[in-house]
Amino acid sequence: MTRNFKKVLITGISGSGGSYLAEYICRKHPKVKVHGVSRWHVTSSNKNLKKILNKIVLHECDLQDYSSILNVLRKVRPDAIFNLAAHANVRASFDTPLSVMQNNIFGTANLLQAVKDLNLDPVIQMCSTSEVYGVVSKKDIPINENCSFNPASPYALSKVSQDLLGQVYFKNYNLKVITTRMFTYLNPKRSDLFATAFARQVAMIEQGKQKILKHGNLNSVRTIIDVDDAMESYWIAAKKGKFGEVYNIGGNKTMKVGEFLELLKKHSKVKIISKVDPKLLRPTDVTLQIPDMKKFYKHTGWKPKVKFEESVKKLLQHCRENI
Repeated sequence: MTRNFKKVLITGISGSGGSYLAEYICRKHPKVKVHGVSRWHVTSSNKNLKKILNKIVLHECDLQDYSSILNVLRKVRPDAIFNLAAHANVRASFDTPLSVMQNNIFGTANLLQAVKDLNLDPVIQMCSTSEVYGVVSKKDIPINENCSFNPASPYALSKVSQDLLGQVYFKNYNLKVITTRMFTYLNPKRSDLFATAFARQVAMIEQGKQKILKHGNLNSVRTIIDVDDAMESYWIAAKKGKFGEVYNIGGNKTMKVGEFLELLKKHSKVKIISKVDPKLLRPTDVTLQIPDMKKFYKHTGWKPKVKFEESVKKLLQHCRENI
C-alpha cells in the first residue's frame, strides 16, 4: 500500500540530511507542502536551504523545548514527519558526550510525546543509523535488522535510544513509526564525514590552499550509497514501509575507506600526499559496515539507482565549487 502525503514536516531541515531531503521532495513531489523545524542559531543562516527557501515553510523550534515542538505540530498537523534532527558528528561525540545524548534522546522523546498528546496520526520516519550496530563480528556480516546493538560511541548510544523510543511509542501508543538505519552515504554538505573530508582536502590541495591530506583509520570497510538514493529511500520508507518495522538501507558498493581515498587521488588534478592525523582516530572505531537490505527491497520494491562513479564525481565537483 502506498500512502499519499499533502503536508510533511522535517526536523533538522537546516542540516545536511534534512536539507537534501527537502530538496528531493520539492523536486520530485512539488505538490507536497514541506515544513521544517530548526533552532534559532541555525535558522539565522540556512545556507543549506538556499535553493528552496521560497518553496518551504520554516519554523523556529528546539526539540528539547517541549512547548515549541507542541506548538509547531499544532499548527502544521503533518501527514508525515521525517525525524532527522540530531547531533551527528561521531568523532565530536567523544568530546561532548552528554550534550550529544541529551540533544538526541530528549529531542526525540519530546517529538513523539507531542504527537501522542495532540492525538495526531502522521507517519513518523525515524532516521537512525548503522552506527547502532557498532563493532560487528565477521560471522554477522552482512548485517541484518536482528543484529544486536553494540554502540561504539556516545553518538551511537544516543541513536540506539532514538531507535528504541520509536519502537516503544509504536508498541504502546500506536504511533505510526517506521525506522530506517542508514549506512554510509556520500553527503557533500557534511565535511565531518570521511568521504567529504577527503574530497574537500583534494579540492584545497588542487587550489594550492593545503599541502598534505590528513586522514584517520583507512582500514574500515563501508558500503556506500549516493545521497540522492538515500533521500529517495527515506521517502519510499514513509510511503511504503510497514509500521513498527526497522529497515537497513545502503548502497551496493563496498570498499575500504583507504580505497575510497585512493580513488579520489586518481581523480585529482594534482599529486596528493596523505598522512594519518592522530586527532582523527576514534577511541573505538566501527570497522565493518556491510548491510543486508533484502527486507527493505522486499517490502518496498526499491533499489539504489545512482552509479557509484557518478556519486564520486558529484562529490568532488561540489567540493571544488564550494572551497
